[in-house]
Amino acid sequence: MNRKEQILNTAAQLFKERGYSAVTMRDLATAMDMKAASLYNHISGKQEILSSLILKVANEFTNGMDRIKVNDDSAFAKAEQLILLHIKIALDYTDALAVLNTDWMHLEGIAYQDYMRLRKNYELDFKSILEVGISTGEFKNMSLETMLFNLLSTLRSIYLWIPKKTDQEINTLKMELPSLLLSGIKSYE
Repeated sequence: MNRKEQILNTAAQLFKERGYSAVTMRDLATAMDMKAASLYNHISGKQEILSSLILKVANEFTNGMDRIKVNDDSAFAKAEQLILLHIKIALDYTDALAVLNTDWMHLEGIAYQDYMRLRKNYELDFKSILEVGISTGEFKNMSLETMLFNLLSTLRSIYLWIPKKTDQEINTLKMELPSLLLSGIKSYE
């Protein structure tokens, strides 16, 4: 891991623990056991750190969605895959995902616009999969907004649960969460 990655990982932990606004570059330098001025050899400032963390995770979601939406699986199978994608990203990027969920509103300029575009497109693609599922009879004919809200509300909070669980509990989550979340919208006709 190079120094910039170390800085990003440490910043993600600090932002998760204290929040973006409460962490200074000096706090980050202290946690890295280096001088604050030395940080600027690797990174331009907190905004670059925040943008890097959030856009990396947002792009992981987008890339996962892109792979899922073009496969030939049923809408139900795609919804299951999206739930598993959220679990995988929560496992792989726990701290950065926490930063995304709690501090995205601190993004500025192009980074903010890029994040909002990625988020909107992800939600539209998820909604489209649900809509196909309704039209094929895989899902109940319910409000797309309600379905999406229900699914994303749970999925966006997985990062809170993961650090406190054992590998066995995480494996159980992977096996049971798709069924649990989708059983309420699955059509049984």
